[in-house]
Amino acid sequence: MTQTLPPGSKIGIIGNGQLGQMMAIAATQLGYFCHVYAPNQSGPANVVAAKSFVGGYDDIDKLQEFAASVDVITYEFENIFAAPLVELAKRIAVYPPPQALKVAQDRLTEKNYAADLKIRPAPFRSVSSPRELSYALLELGVPAILKQRTQGYDGRGQVVVKKATDAHLAEIWSTLSCKEAVLEGLVKFEYEFSVLAVRDTKGQFLTWDIPVNTHNNGILANSVVPANDFILQQANAAINATKRIAESLNYVGVLAVEFFATQFGPIFNEMAPRVHNSGHWTIEGAETSQFENHIRAICGLPLGSTALTAERVEMKNLIGTQVNTWEKILSHRNEYLHIYGKGAAKPGRKMGHSTKLVKRVV
Repeated sequence: MTQTLPPGSKIGIIGNGQLGQMMAIAATQLGYFCHVYAPNQSGPANVVAAKSFVGGYDDIDKLQEFAASVDVITYEFENIFAAPLVELAKRIAVYPPPQALKVAQDRLTEKNYAADLKIRPAPFRSVSSPRELSYALLELGVPAILKQRTQGYDGRGQVVVKKATDAHLAEIWSTLSCKEAVLEGLVKFEYEFSVLAVRDTKGQFLTWDIPVNTHNNGILANSVVPANDFILQQANAAINATKRIAESLNYVGVLAVEFFATQFGPIFNEMAPRVHNSGHWTIEGAETSQFENHIRAICGLPLGSTALTAERVEMKNLIGTQVNTWEKILSHRNEYLHIYGKGAAKPGRKMGHSTKLVKRVV
């Protein structure tokens, strides 16, 4: 399953959002055809796909039909079922490996996995009832963050626990859509950052410059490279941690790992076995984008340079009605616009992003 796929081969993408769209664009530029699989045909990736398949993420029969039409399979987000991909991987290359998906889609599994690799996560406890939550708070203190083990992203599926009264805990617990959760102690951090890495089928491992990330209401607002000196002093430790994760999973493709920069070094937050929002700046800001290198990795091609194309790169998410600033963005020199084509600009919805290059590298 490590053969090189020549141009003209077909890549299967599970998921039809903006990440799938940008992967498909990168793949098309390299001469590949992308088939997209999702429960509907209204996603951004469908617009640029050569063929669309409609089916549930747990429908093994339709997934096998989809797999029969392509030469390799990848996916654009982690809130899908891993078991069907394990079955598909017996017949066709699936990258990143399904085991990475199984680890990343369960916060408890993810944190234990990091800890087993000697990578420090925030203090955490597994909880499955208000009573267990009250005991965990005795150890971790308040405030703390209660997170669903699965199906949480962009600030969804998590809530801050501000006090330990029985009434408050019962109310907090009722807001979750599952009965398995993780309580995280709050970490005093200076900055948030991510390591964006790519690993190919031969084990070559590359990283891009580390971005410092700013979040609003749990949603990424901005990513800027290069990071400041405080973060850069912790870069090697974070990169080595990311490499240990990638090697332990025999990973292929782009991997993003988020960290808190603290006075005591980097603290693991979470991993994403896919291309990542904090790497969107690489489309114009790096010699090879995260999307192109992901396609290169899963198709057995040589990886491209991750060097910067400017002294400073600033990526801004266009959330909700912020997308209406598109004309202003286009009027600026060295600023680039990406609109995903999602339709209505709902609050908290990522509608696009812009990237600004400061002092291009000649």
